[in-house]
Amino acid sequence: MAVALRLNRKGTKDRPYYKIVAVDSRKRRDGRFIEQLGTYDPMKEGENYTLDLEKADKWLGNGAQASETVASIIRKARSASKA
Repeated sequence: MAVALRLNRKGTKDRPYYKIVAVDSRKRRDGRFIEQLGTYDPMKEGENYTLDLEKADKWLGNGAQASETVASIIRKARSASKA
C-alpha cells in the first residue's frame, strides 16, 4: 500500500479548509484516510496551519510521499520549531 500525505478538503464553497492526512494513494481526495496529521486554512493570514511533526516524520520515514503543498507546510513547521 502506497501512502501519501495530502490535503483533504473541507469547508464550503469559496471558504476552503483542509485537513492534512495520511491516506492510501489510490483513494479519492476526500475519501477515507488513515490518520489526520494537522489542518491548513488558506483563508487565514499569518500562521495558517497546524501540524504534528512527529506523526509526519513517522509517515515519511515509513516511505510516504508528501504532496507539494504538504511538503511546503512541513518545511515551514520545521523552520518554525527551530526558531
